[in-house]
Amino acid sequence: MNKVLIIDDDKELCTLIKRSIQSERIDADFCNTGKEGLRKLKGTEYQLVILDVMMPGMDGFETLEEIRKESSLPILMFTSKNDSVSKVRGLRMGADDYLTKPFDMDELIARIVSLIRRYTRFNQQDKALQQLAFDGLIIDLENRSAATENGTFELPPKEFDLLLFCAKNQGKILTKQQIYEEVWGKEYFYDDSNIMAIISRLRRKLEINPTSPKYIQTIKGIGYRFNREV
Repeated sequence: MNKVLIIDDDKELCTLIKRSIQSERIDADFCNTGKEGLRKLKGTEYQLVILDVMMPGMDGFETLEEIRKESSLPILMFTSKNDSVSKVRGLRMGADDYLTKPFDMDELIARIVSLIRRYTRFNQQDKALQQLAFDGLIIDLENRSAATENGTFELPPKEFDLLLFCAKNQGKILTKQQIYEEVWGKEYFYDDSNIMAIISRLRRKLEINPTSPKYIQTIKGIGYRFNREV
């Protein structure tokens, strides 16, 4: 059974989420501080972390930063209403998705199921194809990592999925809608902040010069293309 860790100081909400996702055969642990959440991650295997931005002591951003030092688990963040700054900041720091409080429980469950499905599917994929090799870039499918002159990086789920999708369509211009619906697995609503944040993170990790990218190139007004020349 898949298991989720909820890190939120709202104890009633944690209990409600745990009860609600049981219908999808998903178990949950919850804790109310970032420090306690980090301790639980060291001792238990989870398939997803749900993390609130606003918590006393170690807030959601500090907790996210610490998680990303050790783990590529998918992370769904809770943000406050109309707090676009927190959404963008969380995505740039390594979150895979966000949901604004208050939210619809059915939507939360759908996002949880989608994130877990994508994470487990890529982890269980056929081992026959283990690597994709390009000029200066190795994408390791088994370890969900990428290696360039900058080093080897174990990529968070959305970063890896986006990179792999573009690489498998090398030379093809992919619209933002195509990328969003493939990587996020849901309908595109013309919000490009998720895609832009992940592209930016990938470029900082993989490119020698992120301002002049060698691998994922921007096609102005349309989307992106994985360089056919590499």
